Amino acid sequence: QVQLAESGGGLVQAGGSLRLSCAASGRLFSSYAMGWFRQAPGKEREFVGTISRSGLKTYYTDSVKGRFSIARDNAKSTVYLQMNSLKPEDTAVYYCAAESTVGDVIIIADYDYWGQGTQVTVSS
Repeated sequence: QVQLAESGGGLVQAGGSLRLSCAASGRLFSSYAMGWFRQAPGKEREFVGTISRSGLKTYYTDSVKGRFSIARDNAKSTVYLQMNSLKPEDTAVYYCAAESTVGDVIIIADYDYWGQGTQVTVSS
């Protein structure tokens, strides 16, 4: 099992940047694919991006491609979401998620473990 805790959210002006962190506790962080999701007020939670166990493979939803990037440090059991060129429509609660995988694959759905979320607000 793994426990996840996000941090780094806050208020930023449009065009600015934020880096979110997700610290994992528990065993074998390097055996989990990690994902980032977000949920805006009144909307369903949506997939943002994912990174494989090794960190060599990533995948992003179209709306954030070229602006967001995911990285991980397995030695620190932490995954990061770097968000650049932020837009007001990026305002949401951001969640990290973990899923144990066999092999170095990316996953866009059906995660088993979730953090509590961190609020990101982008002002225009």
